[in-house]
Amino acid sequence: MVEIVSIMASRTDTRASLTIPNIITLARILLTPLFIILLIQGQYRKALLVFLLAGLSDLADGLVARRWHQKSPLGAYLDPLADKLLMSASFVALSIARVIPPWLTVVVLSRDLALALGVIVFRLADLPLNIAPTRMGKWTTTVQIFTILLVLVGKIWPLPPLLFPFFFWLTCGLTVLSGVHYMVRGLRLMGQSQGGGGTGNGHG
Repeated sequence: MVEIVSIMASRTDTRASLTIPNIITLARILLTPLFIILLIQGQYRKALLVFLLAGLSDLADGLVARRWHQKSPLGAYLDPLADKLLMSASFVALSIARVIPPWLTVVVLSRDLALALGVIVFRLADLPLNIAPTRMGKWTTTVQIFTILLVLVGKIWPLPPLLFPFFFWLTCGLTVLSGVHYMVRGLRLMGQSQGGGGTGNGHG
């Protein structure tokens, strides 16, 4: 009996322990303050290298998780958290430096705040929630990342001036559309869950 309990405990510890993808994700979180410090100091070349390194770590943790079957519930939360932390901090720092217009940062942060509040509502209501990103959300994240890369590169090498307002407005449009898309999807899931919950309660 003691041996069975020991085996069960060891399995629980393995599930709770940090996986390699989780460690890579935590390293990406630690890169965020370094990136912000470099931006504040105006060291855009080094900031660009750190941002690229963070992007590579994002690809690496996903690749390791899929190849070695190390996906975990903790990773499902840590990975988007690391991405949002880096993106939000980047937009705030670049808008303070007047490299990105402040209104764009407000749009990006407002959308992320709305999504975070939506997740809290689902958790408080004890409703099932699928945190997997949609295709629209992936497009939005990709364009946001490219916009940050664009302005960083623009601080190092000259680029056509018209590129910047184009990507600012494109980022704004996709951010708003994806926010509305997630909102509609969340309301639909909430309606389906409440309908299903009523039926489930009837069965006891």
